[in-house]
Amino acid sequence: MNDIRADDLSADSRSARQQARRQLMAEAVVAEGSMRIEDLVERFGISLMTAHRDLDELVSRGVLRKSRGIVSAAPTSLIEASDVYRSTRQAAEKRMIAAHAAQYVEPGQAVFFDDSTTVLQMVPWLPARVPLTAITNSLILMGELKAITDVTILGLGGQFHNWCNAFMGPMTTAEIRRLRADRVFLSMSAIADDMVFHQSPEMAETKRAMFDSAAMRILLADHSKFDRRALYSMGSLREFDLVIVDDGLPAARVEEMRARGIKVEVARSPKAAS
Repeated sequence: MNDIRADDLSADSRSARQQARRQLMAEAVVAEGSMRIEDLVERFGISLMTAHRDLDELVSRGVLRKSRGIVSAAPTSLIEASDVYRSTRQAAEKRMIAAHAAQYVEPGQAVFFDDSTTVLQMVPWLPARVPLTAITNSLILMGELKAITDVTILGLGGQFHNWCNAFMGPMTTAEIRRLRADRVFLSMSAIADDMVFHQSPEMAETKRAMFDSAAMRILLADHSKFDRRALYSMGSLREFDLVIVDDGLPAARVEEMRARGIKVEVARSPKAAS
């Protein structure tokens, strides 16, 4: 019989509350861009010492920056999950990758689309692939898809997160696991050591659930994602049936990946392809 002490349970509860508070603090800063530490103290009802301790931990993880009483989102952190930030990054490369990826959608299929801005760029190519059942947690993507005739939209519910305009969490993953799809198209914020990562644990779990529930798994990754840091691993590049990159990734790197058994295709601009 396990002997569980009350103070052990209390410590676990405190740790859980601390982690939840730190996540909310990070999301608040991302939403605002920057905040005064005094405002975070007031918003979360904590002491100045506790606020600094929480923020120092987030700074050490590369999530936030802190300077002279102001805390801001670090450019390599959770802010990359923000739809506003993501939509401005490598836009041309994302369109190239999305156009290439669309050829793997076939009429009649059920397809998971994640909330990434790269996957969002597939929308203009989907009218030629209908009828289609599109399954997504992205509120933005739902809005874009509703204008396409013969697309059935299955919107995944759960807890809504303003910073990414998407639904995530246990309710979302539970819905996903009850489904089976022909394809999943997803993107991640970082790739290192042949592993894919995201700064948000809920985001990583949601994408993994889609991955596990699809027959064919396709990763869309522009060159800027490689050799970057993020905290939570979703899986290995070798687990994907296909990785689509843009021609900004050095050819030598592509060949190295192929030599390690990773199936890679390079999306090229029309000028480069001609």
